[in-house]
Amino acid sequence: MRAENEARVAYTDLFEKCYAFTTAEEVKAAGIYPFFHPIQSAPGDEVIVDGQKCVMVGSNNYLGLVNHPKVKEAAAAAAHKYGAGCTGSPFLNGTLDLHLELQERLAKFVGTESALIFSTGFQTNLGTISCLGGRSDALVIDRQDHACIVDACRLSFGKTYKFAHNDMEDLARVLELVRNNHSNGGILIIVDGVFSMEGDIIDLPNLVEIAERFGARIMVDDAHSIGVLGKTGAGTAEHFGLTDRVDLTMGTFSKSFASQGGFVAGKREIIEYIKHLARALIFSASITPTSAAAVLAALDICEKEPQRREHLWKNTHRMQKELRALGFDIGKTATPVVPIRIGEDLECFTFWRALYDNGVFANVAVSPAVPPGHAMIRTSYTATHTDKHLDRVLEVLAKVGRDRGIIS
Repeated sequence: MRAENEARVAYTDLFEKCYAFTTAEEVKAAGIYPFFHPIQSAPGDEVIVDGQKCVMVGSNNYLGLVNHPKVKEAAAAAAHKYGAGCTGSPFLNGTLDLHLELQERLAKFVGTESALIFSTGFQTNLGTISCLGGRSDALVIDRQDHACIVDACRLSFGKTYKFAHNDMEDLARVLELVRNNHSNGGILIIVDGVFSMEGDIIDLPNLVEIAERFGARIMVDDAHSIGVLGKTGAGTAEHFGLTDRVDLTMGTFSKSFASQGGFVAGKREIIEYIKHLARALIFSASITPTSAAAVLAALDICEKEPQRREHLWKNTHRMQKELRALGFDIGKTATPVVPIRIGEDLECFTFWRALYDNGVFANVAVSPAVPPGHAMIRTSYTATHTDKHLDRVLEVLAKVGRDRGIIS
């Protein structure tokens, strides 16, 4: 009898959803699949993709340092001295003197007491936020925050609340709700400094005023702000003159600093706490010597060559102005991240393919990176894009935009 009952039970195969997922294959069959295209050259403003030469407007190489001779020489020298990897967690055998030097430099660069480096920017947020958010605490995030912030909040024991994108009135409403209904636990507000898809900047001055009114702490994800915003490139807090009123600054090395890894910076006691409780740090291998050395070299260049940032902003302002003049909807971007709003996913894929066929490589952003129905072409610009590069990009965008009916 028991055997008969067991035979009647219909189990769901865990992999059933995988077999049913055909969207990617359908888009590939249509010839408009925009993801995982191999680059067959060094990353830069011109690249070889699938054997084709393209102008790259999809990278986050904001200061143009990924191919800088001093960065590559520093990485090579570190490999010769320290080897290819660290073979362990920073908690145990994986900390090098190079890592400590980098942490000191980063803390000084962003104007804080201490800094801690992680294997990736994603892990920086996972480790920091998940260990800070306790059972009685609340985590308050912008609805357009990066996925790693969302995932970090899920990993924490704190309760997560969201406020409307860059809407400080809604932030105040949410904080009042938290204070009225969530006991007297701590509150951590986590926001992007520059939003990675939209390119707009968080309204930090108003956010700080509201946070202080409700006794909340502030963490700013400066992944796309480091090297870009501020007089010295130190990020969003420096940009607004609010360095001493932001509790934690997070940044990555894979963008302006042309390497791999991430960091969080703040008061010494807070960083010490994270250092000893962040699982993403304790149970991951340290960043490689080459990565750390490359960041140190990039920091040197960032500090000694402010003209790079000046040229980045010259290129940024030109592209924003000319794309708006052509009639493209680029939203409220105020940074080198310049989105071109398309709408539906398939139309965005088709638009991307037309750009690619004309020698321009950009990125596609669809849900969940952006809300459903708000697919966009994400372009981004660097300090080393030449006028010739930008002329070509504008020519192709104008042609494809008119052909696809996006602009008239």
